[in-house]
Amino acid sequence: MPGPPRITLDDVARRAGVSTATASRALGDHPHVAAATRARVREAAEELDYVASPEATRLAGGPTGRVAVLVPHPSRWFFGELLEGLEAALRAADLDLVLFRVGGPEERAAFFARLPARRKVDAVVVLAFAVDEIEHARLASLGVDVVAAGGRVASYPSVGVDDHVAGRQAMDHLIHLGHRRIGMIAVEDVGRLAPDPDGRTSAWRAALDDAGIPPDDDLVVTVPWGGEGGADGMARLLGLRSPPTAVFAHDDETALGAIRTLRRAGLRVPEDLSVIGVDDHPLAALTDLTTVAQPVRAQGRRAGELVVAGLRGELADGVPPAELLPTRLVLRGTTSPPGAPR
Repeated sequence: MPGPPRITLDDVARRAGVSTATASRALGDHPHVAAATRARVREAAEELDYVASPEATRLAGGPTGRVAVLVPHPSRWFFGELLEGLEAALRAADLDLVLFRVGGPEERAAFFARLPARRKVDAVVVLAFAVDEIEHARLASLGVDVVAAGGRVASYPSVGVDDHVAGRQAMDHLIHLGHRRIGMIAVEDVGRLAPDPDGRTSAWRAALDDAGIPPDDDLVVTVPWGGEGGADGMARLLGLRSPPTAVFAHDDETALGAIRTLRRAGLRVPEDLSVIGVDDHPLAALTDLTTVAQPVRAQGRRAGELVVAGLRGELADGVPPAELLPTRLVLRGTTSPPGAPR
């Protein structure tokens, strides 16, 4: 006759009402687990007569005080700001940040292929890129909490902004100024870097529909990220038989590239054509760019706080809602009513 089914760590976690990762840390005397949570997990283990297998004990390895951070482009301003906020929150909890670059497709595939061997961290933070099913399974194999910053990623606790709302703030501003022929410079989502790649694009169409303006797809160009992409996109829009009177760029760096093209073409901003971006990059203030600001560093800091809460067993099980921080319109000097003198 077969014996009774073996009690697993998952059973203990369910009985205690915590995640498997939290149960593992509680039984391993992790310093960042709340005393009440630790007691609840130990009580559940005793009730179930749970005995950790040698393999599970070896894989858990005890607390390391390190958090892995996966970032595609650490040299870009946006990711640098996320890292600044994240590192500050982790440092306050005496946790170290271990950075892993997952940039190009080959680099990313190689990293996730080796991931199950990288078990010497207490948590993982994914910075502003979507993960596929295989990558999701690899992260789950670590048995630690995963948090996302810069947008919703899979089912992880996450912090970001509503890209659709940010896009609507930009578009509604242009429409309120009286613009009807509004172009958009969208940025390619190469390598699934954007958790919500369609949010700002859908805002362009929704704002026009709500204003009773028929969307003209000829006014939409998609370019690689950055200033050069924005410059090329603006050149393409200027080549139309009927160019736009205003342009919504998906980010500030793309918007600044667009403005360079306009100035080289002898056009005035905003008298001849208005431009608005998203982010509030430091260069936006220096160049007087109208934009929609998002609190990037605050997203990183809040993600760090979620990591610490998870290590203490203070995060509820299940799929948590994404925490969305507010964006705001920042009025500067690159937008005005169409044809308005200055």
